[in-house]
Amino acid sequence: MNTAYHPGSLAVQRRVGVRDLADHVGRSITPGIRPVAAAFLEAQPMLMLGAADTEGRVWARLLTGAPGFVRATGPHTVSVAAALPEGADGAPVGTLALDPRTRRRMRLNGTARTSARGFTIEAEQVFSNCPKYLQKREWYGSGPAGPDAGDERHGEALTPDQIRRIRAADTFFVATAAPDGLDTSHRGGNPGFVRVDSPGEISWRDYPGNAMFLTLGNLESDGRAGLLFLDWETGLTLALSGLAHTEYGPDGRVTRFRIERTAENPSGSPLRWSPPEYSPSNPPTP
Repeated sequence: MNTAYHPGSLAVQRRVGVRDLADHVGRSITPGIRPVAAAFLEAQPMLMLGAADTEGRVWARLLTGAPGFVRATGPHTVSVAAALPEGADGAPVGTLALDPRTRRRMRLNGTARTSARGFTIEAEQVFSNCPKYLQKREWYGSGPAGPDAGDERHGEALTPDQIRRIRAADTFFVATAAPDGLDTSHRGGNPGFVRVDSPGEISWRDYPGNAMFLTLGNLESDGRAGLLFLDWETGLTLALSGLAHTEYGPDGRVTRFRIERTAENPSGSPLRWSPPEYSPSNPPTP
């Protein structure tokens, strides 16, 4: 993966008519970790990780720890005190560090390798995003330790309770793949911005963003995707893996995600957060 856009993102940028803006914004993508970025990473108690499993399915996962569990160990290397998912050693990963307290977020993509501490990432793309659609939350502390893999419940379609949770969600995370690597991004809106069209399919409108179109660009060339929903107050996590595509119409862009696998863990996160203060950028939902 390099700092240039790949053909999928370029195709979407041309289609939407934002190539010049995308080139301008793309100058913020660097392979290096600046001091301000290193300080931000070290202050976070969570990190979203996008990676493919041994079967090639893409998942978005939540990693947690005391602040400092993620830290830069050089201008191009990050050390994470957590277990690397099976199948990700020596493979591309996409990470997102997000701080709901300050509505700040940063993406770091590269190659992961196991280490004595957990794993390292050799950074290839590092950049920050604007606070658009990011709900503000306060960190109340930590509950019971998690996740416990034994608590995970697996399926191939959504249960009624999972449907209710998704319809009430104001945030989720999406990992996507491309020929040159992986990327993990954030999606936010008022509750109801994610639609459950059936127990096997969900969809959401693509709101205007930074014009990079990294997620939609990845889906142009590789439909694999992984979604992660959090219950911010109880620590429950719901991960979905499947295939996605984007439809372009006169009323905007809609991404449709077909579910192939589900993994729900009631103790997926030890972190406890306050109810949200919704972003003023959120469009109204039906």
